[in-house]
Amino acid sequence: MHFVVIGKDKGAGELRRRNRAAHLDFVAGEQDKIVYGGPLIEDGRMIGSLFVFDLPDRAALDTYLASDPYFVQAIFETIEIYESRWLVPEREPGFLTAEAERARAAS
Repeated sequence: MHFVVIGKDKGAGELRRRNRAAHLDFVAGEQDKIVYGGPLIEDGRMIGSLFVFDLPDRAALDTYLASDPYFVQAIFETIEIYESRWLVPEREPGFLTAEAERARAAS
């Protein structure tokens, strides 16, 4: 199951900087759970983070977030969490064509 997590900083860049090394050390050991992740950048400065996780369920995501220094140290003013489905790029050839056929049949 894929989860998208978007955290917007409180505006306290110092809090992000103080916790960045610990966060990166933690993430380095958890890469098998992360499809994609990185900073959100606006006008050349980091304003938050975006992660796409591949985890079995929401409980596993909550366990991860309870251990990541960025979340433990509450650097984010807001956190949005969404379930997502992987469509592109195709992980299985023909998946998009089959999905389009299902959509046509349903309409």
